[in-house]
Amino acid sequence: MRGIFAARPSIAPGDRQSAIGRLGAWIEALFEAERDQLALWLPVGLGVGIGAWFLLERQTSWMAFIALAAAIAMAGLALGGGWRGSRAVAAFALAAALGTALVWLRAESVDVRPIEWPVAAEFMAEIEEVELLPARDTVRLIVRRPSDDRLPERFRVNVDAEAAGEQLRPGAWIVLEARLMPPPGPAVPGAYDFAQRAWFEEIGATGRAWGEIRIVREAPEGGPAVLLAAARQDLAQHVAEQVGGAPGAIAATLATGDRGRIGDEDAEAMRRSGLAHLLAISGLHVTAVIGVVMLLALKLLALSRRLALHAPLILIAAAAGALAGLGYTLFTGSEVPTIRACVAALLVLAALALGRDAITLRLVATGAVVVLLFWPESLTGPSFQLSFAAVTAIIALHDNPKIRALLSRRDEPWVAKIGRFALGLLLTGLVVEIALMPIALFHFHKAGLYGALANIIAIPLTGFVIIPLEALALLLDTVGLGAPVWWLVGQSIGLLLDIAHGVAATPGSVALLPSMPKAAFGLIVLGGLWICLWRTRLKRWGALPIMVGTIWALLTPAPDILVTGDGKHMAVRGEDGTLSLLRPRAGEYVRDILNETAGTETEAAALDALPASWCNGDSCRVTLWRGGRQWRIFATRSSYYLPIRALRAECAAADIVVSDRRLPPSCTPGWIKADRDLLRQTGGLAVRLDPPGIETVLNPGDDHPWLRQ
Repeated sequence: MRGIFAARPSIAPGDRQSAIGRLGAWIEALFEAERDQLALWLPVGLGVGIGAWFLLERQTSWMAFIALAAAIAMAGLALGGGWRGSRAVAAFALAAALGTALVWLRAESVDVRPIEWPVAAEFMAEIEEVELLPARDTVRLIVRRPSDDRLPERFRVNVDAEAAGEQLRPGAWIVLEARLMPPPGPAVPGAYDFAQRAWFEEIGATGRAWGEIRIVREAPEGGPAVLLAAARQDLAQHVAEQVGGAPGAIAATLATGDRGRIGDEDAEAMRRSGLAHLLAISGLHVTAVIGVVMLLALKLLALSRRLALHAPLILIAAAAGALAGLGYTLFTGSEVPTIRACVAALLVLAALALGRDAITLRLVATGAVVVLLFWPESLTGPSFQLSFAAVTAIIALHDNPKIRALLSRRDEPWVAKIGRFALGLLLTGLVVEIALMPIALFHFHKAGLYGALANIIAIPLTGFVIIPLEALALLLDTVGLGAPVWWLVGQSIGLLLDIAHGVAATPGSVALLPSMPKAAFGLIVLGGLWICLWRTRLKRWGALPIMVGTIWALLTPAPDILVTGDGKHMAVRGEDGTLSLLRPRAGEYVRDILNETAGTETEAAALDALPASWCNGDSCRVTLWRGGRQWRIFATRSSYYLPIRALRAECAAADIVVSDRRLPPSCTPGWIKADRDLLRQTGGLAVRLDPPGIETVLNPGDDHPWLRQ
């Protein structure tokens, strides 16, 4: 009894201060050991602030976050004295406050006025951008300054390729008829949010044109934008024709960044095999272009004895490579991954010119800071996350002393050298696959499992064979001798596509997951950064948030019922995980969204086929067993109104009622009445029955500008 109730000995004030001092000294020693890594957390701080702005919904919350971060920074500077740890915490907090302020300012400075309702109109407008999508027989236009005052200043419209003709160029004025819609938000929770992207791209509507398109003023001759767009289109067309078929579409993508020619089957195979990153103009492509230009510059300059002996050839070649990288970035459309890769490549060239170690995590951190300062909204996009996660994981892997010792070059037989090179590719592929999997599962609800093996062949094939061959073929085309090389390009890309389709068709090649909670994803990302950015044993603690986030994501059940924001489409998940649709004739786009969100690829069936359902042309009634109880769902599926007495009886007997129109007040289900009035406030719904819970797309009072009513 004495051991439990005995009085604890008191701690003298001096001992307490001594204990606090020892703890502070221990923490300071940790930061001192990692002093070279502290700067790497500045872009993470910016990202935390930007992410907080997207996650928090009210302006008061954004101001409170900035104030809290500023208070932490001031406290760290005031109370920490000269401690390195306190200064690091203060810098991180200031970066977080700056990130929130930057993205808030960026969002409020956007000049866009989205339409509120669908509009069908004939109007005149100026073409700003032209994107060819031959795989869909479509041309996508960005137009501005329409003659109709009801329309936004800038919007996107798709045109049939036959109606587009060849005269649609940036700067031309056209007259067309189109039906325009407000930029759509997520159809259901966890789906793609185009409204957010459209806001930052200043796109106020999207739609499709029909009928004849008349050009009332042709594009001016000689404008930089016109010349660049025309050159990009002409080059893409030339490359596609020279190679031909599906390989030609891939070749055009690698040369110009134009992915509109790639067929859906090939694009899906590249995604499922983990090779989709090869289609996005980023680090691999920019590096290959710069490397080829530098090599050619060095070899050509070295032909002069005087230059070879007296001129700084490396500096001159680096300058040529930098110009090539900048030109390639501008020519391929200046997408965020390309800009990030170009900035990183320029920093590498500068480091080489100064005789410094070029490929470091500081380089990646600098590139991330540049991108986040100018385009803070890119943080939430999969492109930014995938590209920086891959590069960070690769550099962190090769910075590990054991891995560096294992893969370093040495004097050994050529067979061993090839084996060591292949081992390096395999380890790199595995690490990249692990790093990218949670990001792919969060955004796309699927991720390839065999990408590491596929990339062992695909990355060297693309970087050392396909891209150099394309460059050589284009060079030889100037004298009419490129045909044999284009044939080699086609064969190489054909091999790449064979690898993609073979891996994608392998059983178990894709992991599927329903919508992942944002907090679980955040824990996984935090753990990954913790492991990559620290060098001492401190990095081991990163495994804890990764484990918690992974378990959380895996244990999150798929929604039992999905309802789109317009109330027209409802999907019910059966016991075997397959979906059954209220409207079986739903289009492929709707089916894909519902399947991805539910984490299944099985073809959705009709709700009528469920054993415990009863349907006619106007409505459906279905009974589900979840959590030890019976749930009854009733939904309308036609434009005809039901007899009021029958509707009241169905509503009274149901737990959940779904309709795309406004239901009368006398319709009172037991739990959810998801009619037009409710869905206008909540957007799409994801309903879980065990335990009962509802996730909505919209939350009333959300102050993000693209959601303000």
